[in-house]
Amino acid sequence: MTIAIDQTTSIELLQARYGEPVAQAAEINLTLRDLLAHRSIRSYLSDPLPEGTLELLVAAAQSASSSSNLQTWSVVAVSDAEKKARLAELAGGQGHIRQAPLFLVWVADLARPAYTAAERALPHAALDYTEMFLVAAIDASLAAQNAAVAAEALGLGIVYIGALRNKPEQVADVIGLPARSFALFGMCVGYADPERPAAIKPRLPQAAVLHHDSYDLAGQAEAIERYNVAMARFYAEQAISVSGDWVEHSAKRVSGPEALSGRDRLVEALANLGFELK
Repeated sequence: MTIAIDQTTSIELLQARYGEPVAQAAEINLTLRDLLAHRSIRSYLSDPLPEGTLELLVAAAQSASSSSNLQTWSVVAVSDAEKKARLAELAGGQGHIRQAPLFLVWVADLARPAYTAAERALPHAALDYTEMFLVAAIDASLAAQNAAVAAEALGLGIVYIGALRNKPEQVADVIGLPARSFALFGMCVGYADPERPAAIKPRLPQAAVLHHDSYDLAGQAEAIERYNVAMARFYAEQAISVSGDWVEHSAKRVSGPEALSGRDRLVEALANLGFELK
């Protein structure tokens, strides 16, 4: 549903977010409006970002929670046109990576704690365990989402690029990652092209994701069917051709290793990038 965000009520935003009528909703502030109004932007103006914007986004990212204050993440800000073009190619030819004035690569970074410990001859064998990779991935994701919210609060648009994981070694080479660091995903940042407005994509009804006291799998069936209807309506409104309903579309994405676009070899790629996960 394409709507004028600055003039929306909480009910309008929730109706767009769920793709179905909402009877009532609490009043919202600007922060909540920005969160509810999130859209993935895939068409950008060439306008540069104001001076200090990158540093503000990173400060917002660093304000996110961090496990044990280890801060096991880094971000590589890519503005060089050749590097953006190469990363766009590695991500399956996504033109908005080239188009956006700023491309952020969010990194699970165990290179830094390995380096600082080794510099003082301190033990750091725990970095070879899967738990620490998960900590780094979670820390980076929390940081990135803070930056995304900050960017949207500044009137910018963003879109996450998970396809960097299609070819992790090549991405690491482009941005010079050391061993024990891994590019989790990218993020385009820039001003949305008003000539190509993006719509708020509906999400699953809360009945499918919100559980009280214990998880209920079978009880989600009705909510999922409602979502199939909402997504069919959304795709029709946006003139997007999608084969099958949301369940069928989602199943195709998990049907087998060939559906993972090269990410079926992530264990091998992580080993090649210096991770000895146990």
